[in-house]
Amino acid sequence: MVIRKAKVEDVKRIKELIDFWAEKGLMLARSVNELYENIRDFWVCEEEGEIIGCAALHIDWEDIGEVKSVAVDERNHGEGVGTELLKRCLAEAVEIGLKKVFVLTYKQDFFEKHRFKLIDKSLLPHKIWSECIRCPKFPDCDESALICDLG
Repeated sequence: MVIRKAKVEDVKRIKELIDFWAEKGLMLARSVNELYENIRDFWVCEEEGEIIGCAALHIDWEDIGEVKSVAVDERNHGEGVGTELLKRCLAEAVEIGLKKVFVLTYKQDFFEKHRFKLIDKSLLPHKIWSECIRCPKFPDCDESALICDLG
């Protein structure tokens, strides 16, 4: 298992992973355009030449970032792929000087296992007004907001 920064050529597979879970209502879909525009945010997990997972760290403000699109191939669930991708995102957040990282998710329990604490979405004003307003579920978001203090 190799965790590496995503490349432009990985977008198709990243989209497949995200779409699989989005179709089940467990993740928000991402457009191809959004993936290309944000490819530098993404990490992928590769095993025997196949991408089996992805996750992104997006900077939202001077001291806060968001972990997005943590998706693992259904065949690889329970193997620690999501955990390794999340660890890589958190390590990168520390490396670039972020103080906090948040997530909007349907998988609250996964993130709680990794130091994230449940918060009210209203505590994320930059996020709500910069990206969430474009979401088809806005303003009736049913995701949980969690935050991890990296200090």
